[in-house]
Amino acid sequence: MELKMEVGKECFPKQRQVLILFLMLGVALAGWKSRRYSVMEETESGSFVANLAKDLGLGVGELAARGARVVSEDNEPRLQLDLHTGELILHEKLDREEMCGPTDPCVMHFQVLLKKPLGVFRAELLVRDINDHSPEFPEREMTLKISETSPPGTVFPLKKAQDLDVGNNNIQNYSISSNPHFHISTRTRGDGRKYPELVLDKELDREKQAELSLTLTALDGGSPPRSGTAQVRILVLDVNDNAPEFAQTLYQVQVPENSPVGTLVVKVSARDLDTGTNGEISYSYFYSSQEISATFELNNLSGEVRLLKKLDFETISSYELEIDATDGGGLSGRCSVSIEVADVNDNFPELTISSLTSPIPENSPETEVALFRIRDRDSGDNGRMTCSIQDDLPFVLKPSEENFYTLVTNGALDRETRPEYNITITVTDLGTPRLKTQHNITVTVSDVNDNAPAFSQTTYTLRVRENNSPALHIGLVELLMAQYASIYLPLDDDIVLIVKGFERKYIVYYY
Repeated sequence: MELKMEVGKECFPKQRQVLILFLMLGVALAGWKSRRYSVMEETESGSFVANLAKDLGLGVGELAARGARVVSEDNEPRLQLDLHTGELILHEKLDREEMCGPTDPCVMHFQVLLKKPLGVFRAELLVRDINDHSPEFPEREMTLKISETSPPGTVFPLKKAQDLDVGNNNIQNYSISSNPHFHISTRTRGDGRKYPELVLDKELDREKQAELSLTLTALDGGSPPRSGTAQVRILVLDVNDNAPEFAQTLYQVQVPENSPVGTLVVKVSARDLDTGTNGEISYSYFYSSQEISATFELNNLSGEVRLLKKLDFETISSYELEIDATDGGGLSGRCSVSIEVADVNDNFPELTISSLTSPIPENSPETEVALFRIRDRDSGDNGRMTCSIQDDLPFVLKPSEENFYTLVTNGALDRETRPEYNITITVTDLGTPRLKTQHNITVTVSDVNDNAPAFSQTTYTLRVRENNSPALHIGLVELLMAQYASIYLPLDDDIVLIVKGFERKYIVYYY
């Protein structure tokens, strides 16, 4: 006897459940513009800055639900968002001089990140200066050698004081102690900084007075004002007809930032028409900050300037040196050296993951997987970047503002085809040579019930002898996409087949 069992779509209709998630990506709320807030430096930690919930037009509960957080450019946690009140508060005291140095205004850029949907909102915090530093001269005493034949009206530049504060809190005026020979003149450079000049009012007479000691005072414009002082020691010299003169009043050079220690930066040269000791020249810095002294070495005899340490364009991009040439009689000439640090591609791109979602359900197109930010500390083409992933993956990168990117699925995923993906994010700059950074993430796909059971073949042919006893094992069938099955198949009034089994293998019994 030959029995045929037909298995088709009519017995087991296929059922599918397709879950479609629409992710709306937004980069700004209606009416939002980049805003600037301000705070005085040294304000206590925990102080109120702004109500972000109100400025964003969001409810406090919505801030928490959308995972709102504050991210600064340098990743320093100086600000904190209170999700219970929507208030932006200081996480720590801010020191304007530590954050920005001489740069004014001192502005800290930050972003507010929201999810579901994504929102990136730019803002700035202006850190306002307070008068918390006094002017300081680089030396407690400076010495001037002045010829007794110098005519009235002769000007002698003095070393300026330094004040770490900015604006009106910086140095505004200089004064000199009362004397019959000199007064002080306060001059302003092109960058707005003020420096003192000593002006001769009455001729000197070495035979009457060979040395003078004066007090120079620097006064800032704070309220109340702060001051600093230095002693000016004046030695009156006998006649020395010629002062040294430099071949150039301004030397301009460019040095790559990767130049090794000991590299010759520039050689200055001066000449003096006098003879003997009055014609012997030595070189020295007219004014030297701590940074300049630590970076450049000046040879007193040759005028060569060499590197004492490695340069870093990203930290300091230029230097200004002032060099004196002094002869044996005490007269001097001065030149300026402008050093520009040339950028080289010495910083690798950086990638920071802000959020990562794994696993993600299959059959979910346009699902956000990761949010990350990239940056490169170099400048120009050395700091421009491209971002990419492998071409053979069902994912795409979508750029946002402020170098943020989102990684999203490009269509629905099928867990039964591929349950896991290893994604390599590659960030490459456009410098020479090109530098790149790679970051690997693993994304798993979670299962949804989207496959109906199906037999491995549509027709099975089983043979059984007649007049056999019931419950006879007569064959084996294979059922895909199912864990358990029990099937009742009546063939006629007296013959029945029952199929039972687990794990895809099923036994056919004859009754």
